[in-house]
Amino acid sequence: MKYLMLIYNTPAAGPDLDAQARLQGHMTLFKELDATKTVLSSAALDEGSAVRTVRLSSAGGAPAITDGPFIEAKELLAGYYLVDCETFDEAAAIAARIPCGAGGAVEIRPVNEAVTDTVRGEAPYRI
Repeated sequence: MKYLMLIYNTPAAGPDLDAQARLQGHMTLFKELDATKTVLSSAALDEGSAVRTVRLSSAGGAPAITDGPFIEAKELLAGYYLVDCETFDEAAAIAARIPCGAGGAVEIRPVNEAVTDTVRGEAPYRI
């Protein structure tokens, strides 16, 4: 089963004194997960000032593009890991090892592989 782990940081928690330690933690974790072929993808995301949001009009008009994250939040999406695990508990154990700083969080979302395979043209999906 594939799981997307969304990493949230809380900038309001204060200065980032442990950024180098967190970076080293991500490097170590990635190498371990890569060696076991558990991690499928991982990336750090740019800060909120680089974010753009595209909103589609319900009336079918042109999409609106705005600066910044799509919602106002205390936590900013900082990155992700996409992993392939046998169980949710295995995914949760990996998430618990992701360094996200003071006040941060890791959200675990199972990937809907049936819909994903349908979109890719790999399998039919029935609603």
